[in-house]
Amino acid sequence: MSDEKNYITCQGVEKLRSEYAELFHNERPKLVEVIAWAASNGDRSENADYIYGKRRLREIDSRLRFLSNRLERAFVVDPTTLTGKKIVFGATVTLLDEDEIKTVYQIVGEDESNVSQGKISWKSPVAKALLGKTEGDEVTVIKPAGEEIFLIDKVEFK
Repeated sequence: MSDEKNYITCQGVEKLRSEYAELFHNERPKLVEVIAWAASNGDRSENADYIYGKRRLREIDSRLRFLSNRLERAFVVDPTTLTGKKIVFGATVTLLDEDEIKTVYQIVGEDESNVSQGKISWKSPVAKALLGKTEGDEVTVIKPAGEEIFLIDKVEFK
């Protein structure tokens, strides 16, 4: 993994911490108990509880390493402390397309993007096109269906 900062909002880092805690303090210890019980039953080569338990344990350990790495590199940004009209990480941006239809996006970290909730990664093509722009600017976004032009209607930090 690279040493690149993991830009993330306060809500995003809390979600990662909570997933880590759930896996480490609840799910993993229960699974270790099941594996120990299954191992005590004898022949492990045909013991489904043991085999699948060990597989799930490897998955959990892998996820814990991933989360630990993301949290170590986390650079937390609280959008409510930011001001200005320039689009930066954490900004909530209202866009108008050519038909005057509004779309609202918040630029967030990679670990917290969810397009259906209007949260886009700062590394996404849309966010890259928006970063550094200000209210009133026109921006061209290259989408799979082709180019689309938007007017930046509003920039907020909430």
